[in-house]
Amino acid sequence: MKITTTLFTLALAALSVCEASPAFDGKIVSLVRNPSHKKNFKAHIRKLRHRYPHIKAGENTTVSAVGVGAVPVVNVGTDVEYYGPVQIGNPPQTFHLNFDTGSADIWLPTLSCKTQSCTAHTRYNASASTTYRKDGRLWEITYGDGSGANGILASDMVNVGGIQVRQTIGLATNETEDFASSPEDGLFGLGFNAIQSVPGVKTFMDNVIAAKAVALPVVSAYLPSVRRNGGKDGHYLFGAIDDTKFIGNLTYVPVTQQGYWQITIEDVSFNGKSLNHTTQGIIDTGSTLVMVSDAVAASIHKHVNGSSFSDDAQGWVVPCTLANSTGTVGFTMAGRSFEVPLADLAWQAVTKGSETCYSGVQGGADGLWILGDVFIKNNYCVFDHSAQASIGIAPLK
Repeated sequence: MKITTTLFTLALAALSVCEASPAFDGKIVSLVRNPSHKKNFKAHIRKLRHRYPHIKAGENTTVSAVGVGAVPVVNVGTDVEYYGPVQIGNPPQTFHLNFDTGSADIWLPTLSCKTQSCTAHTRYNASASTTYRKDGRLWEITYGDGSGANGILASDMVNVGGIQVRQTIGLATNETEDFASSPEDGLFGLGFNAIQSVPGVKTFMDNVIAAKAVALPVVSAYLPSVRRNGGKDGHYLFGAIDDTKFIGNLTYVPVTQQGYWQITIEDVSFNGKSLNHTTQGIIDTGSTLVMVSDAVAASIHKHVNGSSFSDDAQGWVVPCTLANSTGTVGFTMAGRSFEVPLADLAWQAVTKGSETCYSGVQGGADGLWILGDVFIKNNYCVFDHSAQASIGIAPLK
């Protein structure tokens, strides 16, 4: 999930009972840009270091317009995070949730929550939904930076782009003030059930696959980039793959541990030259940046003229002119290198009008690398829930 000015890491329990809509060919969640959000780099880095507190160091389907529902999803600021509308209940109540392959649960504030963090967002009204079912079990979550939430569990019909199942969701009756500035109402996890807050709980994707509500057991991510296309026209596909968006064929990278979408990164390169590093990593739609080990971050940036580690900025900085560069940083998986343009390392000016930018690649992930949106917005990613789980990756057109 995205770590920006608020922290949504582990979220709350999501139990589920399959009550599904009829089968269909796949659903699109389109992505559009919200330019009003302001990034906070220091908060992002501080909270990202608590991102994973308990981690230990097919054939393509072309999606036609027929029978495919489109739902706009917001690209916050300059590719800071991505979220979209999810409908819950009957009649449907719409919430802006962060789609996050780095977590597995769904949670949002409920009407009885009166804290500033809750009242700043759309809150779920149980009494207004005819399909609401009381659960009543209590849950509580505390994050690495001290923020947290607590409340009760309930179940209702959850609808994403036309895909609908009954899902148990966490209803926050209290949230710390850290969440007040978050642009989304809550979290929509797309990870595996092993990282559910309540052990044994089935995820949304578990349920739609069991209910045969998707043609393929996949979620495909095509994230928009302000640099590439003005931050518009991206999408998530549930149950399908849009092979018009990428070059060549998908390379399927085996998942080495189901929980987060964990894979083996076989090497990292700079302008095609190997830097001789290998590790386990995670491909995470909910994190903005690429996070590598301190040693690898230093190895990459020593090739970038004018870059340095700034104690004041608490991270690596690069010349903002790098946005005009044509070089690449590559990550090799399943024998194929997938690129991040050096242009995307010029992520955000340190201060308004500054010629120095925070880098889109940072250190601090010595146990597990995180390939966040800086990677994903340059590579089409298919999160495949087949028996042998894998991530299909191909460079974007």
